Amino acid sequence: AARSPRLVRVEYAPEGASTTLALVGKGITFDSGGLDIKTAAGMYTMKCDMGGAAAVLATVGAVARLGLNVRVIAYGCMAENMPSGSAWRPSDVVTMYGGKTVENGNSDAEGRIVMADGLARACEDEPDYLVDISTLTGACMVALGNHTAGVMTSGAQAADTLLDASEAAGEDFWELPIPAE
Repeated sequence: AARSPRLVRVEYAPEGASTTLALVGKGITFDSGGLDIKTAAGMYTMKCDMGGAAAVLATVGAVARLGLNVRVIAYGCMAENMPSGSAWRPSDVVTMYGGKTVENGNSDAEGRIVMADGLARACEDEPDYLVDISTLTGACMVALGNHTAGVMTSGAQAADTLLDASEAAGEDFWELPIPAE
């Protein structure tokens, strides 16, 4: 897009906090699909593709207002996915944060690219817990509908913690598997 991407980092670090939580949120301010352009109907709600970044940034403010004794670092992975003269083309090889390269097979997969950058940067903070919040796939909506969030974790303890938190907040989450393959 004509506007450059940004990685927004916000930190709340109260004195004496012994736990660090990193939150990484997808912040695509508008997603046209890039050169793999979406249909007009498919673009209508794409201003909402920034919901993950909005959620993680708002969480830091809520934790600070509550005075919780936990260090929270939020990353808003911000970009606009629009066709332009400098847009990535399908099959371009893109260098990620940290130096890894990936082939961009579909310019409508921009969320995975910005999230990979944010997750790699968040790992540098050596958090005790790392949570990413994003709208990465319509397949989750097909499976769970419009009112239930899919949860994928690295283990049962993390899943239980997130599912307990979702219940306490009155939000519907459902754990999805991560098959070995």
